[in-house]
Amino acid sequence: MAEQKVEQDEKRRRRSRKGEERRAEILAAAMRRFAEDGYQNAAIGDIAQDVGLSLPGLLHHFPTKVDLLLAILAKRDLDSADFVGHYRSDLSGLLKGMVEIFRRNAGMIEVVRAFAILNAESLMKDHPAKAWFLDRATEMQKDIAATFERAIADCAIDKGIDSKAMAAELIAVMDGLQMLWLRDPDRFDMVGGLEAYVGRLLASLGLED
Repeated sequence: MAEQKVEQDEKRRRRSRKGEERRAEILAAAMRRFAEDGYQNAAIGDIAQDVGLSLPGLLHHFPTKVDLLLAILAKRDLDSADFVGHYRSDLSGLLKGMVEIFRRNAGMIEVVRAFAILNAESLMKDHPAKAWFLDRATEMQKDIAATFERAIADCAIDKGIDSKAMAAELIAVMDGLQMLWLRDPDRFDMVGGLEAYVGRLLASLGLED
C-alpha cells in the first residue's frame, strides 16, 4: 500500500508540473497576442492554436479570456514585487533602481509592449483590467511619494519638496520614455534617457555621489 501511495503521489506531481508548464506556455502565447493585437482584438482560439491546443484544451486551463488576462496580471505582480521592493530602502536607491528596472525591461520588449497596450485599453469603460491598472498606478505613486517623505523627514532633501508632485513627475517621465522606446526601439535609448534624468534629479536634490 505504501509503495502504491508513493507511486500515486509521484504521478500527481508529474501531472502538476506538466500542467504548470502548459499554463506558462499559454500565458507566454497570450502575452504575444496581446502585444500584437491588443486584449480586445486577440482571439482566444488563436492563442490555443499558438500552443498546439484545441480551444476546449485551453479552456481547461483558463475558462475565459478574462481569466487568462487576470493570470497574466497576477504573474506580472509576482515577477515585479521582489525586484521593485529591493530598491525601496532610500530615495537615491529608489531612483537608481528605476534605471535598473528599465534596463531589465529593455530585454523583454514583448512583455513591455503588451502591458503598455493593456494599460491604454484599460481606460475603456468596463475593461476587465481597469481596476488592476488603477490600483497599480495609485500604489506606485504612494510608494514613491512615501520614499520622498522619508528623505524629507531624515533631512536628506529640502522640506519644501512636494512629494506627490515628484512621484507624478517620475511616473510621467518613465511612461513617456517607455512609449518613445516602444515606437522606435532601435533608435531610442530608453535606459540612457532615464539614467540621464535620474542623474540630473539626484544632483538637484543634493544626493549625487
